[in-house]
Amino acid sequence: MDSAFLITAFTTLFVVLDPPAQTPIFVALTQGMDWHTRRSIAIRACLTAGFILALFAAFGEALLGFVGISMEAFRVAGGVLLFLTALDMLFERRTKRRESSAEEEEHPDPSVFPLGIPLIAGPGSIATMILLAGQQPGIQGLAIVIGVMLVVLAMVFVMYLTSGAVARVLGKTGLNVLTRLLGMLLAALSVQFILDGLKAFGFAS
Repeated sequence: MDSAFLITAFTTLFVVLDPPAQTPIFVALTQGMDWHTRRSIAIRACLTAGFILALFAAFGEALLGFVGISMEAFRVAGGVLLFLTALDMLFERRTKRRESSAEEEEHPDPSVFPLGIPLIAGPGSIATMILLAGQQPGIQGLAIVIGVMLVVLAMVFVMYLTSGAVARVLGKTGLNVLTRLLGMLLAALSVQFILDGLKAFGFAS
């Protein structure tokens, strides 16, 4: 097992899925619900997102080939998308957009939408799964990527269950600081994705 790839996959997925930043959104969407209802919503949201992400990890590259897009081109596009996500995190735009989405959508059961899709399994996380699976072709690489994704989803699930307590402990300032640190890390990782894609075209060494 490639330990460097394992660390990269975990770091990238953790930053993109951003379990700490999911906490206040889950609190807002499940406000007034009892613990058992919130647990059921958390389970359904994570299962839905896990299925979508695993599906794209397994068949995303084949879908790209079907529509005539090379993996290198998608790696550059995915890196740009992740970089924009990092900018949103650094300048707090993503958090504000998520909060406004939580306020505008009044669903009795928010597990599939907007929690499962697109807050967890959104464009950034889907692109990341395809990119990571493309870096390690084969069954073993796919198993590693899906396994890491399940670990990070388990962390999202735990954050959902402890969302109330975590929000009280960290406070708004703590969550903001953590989101910005993760944004800086994601920006560096996204640039690496872009360089890897350009290298295949001979534009970088």
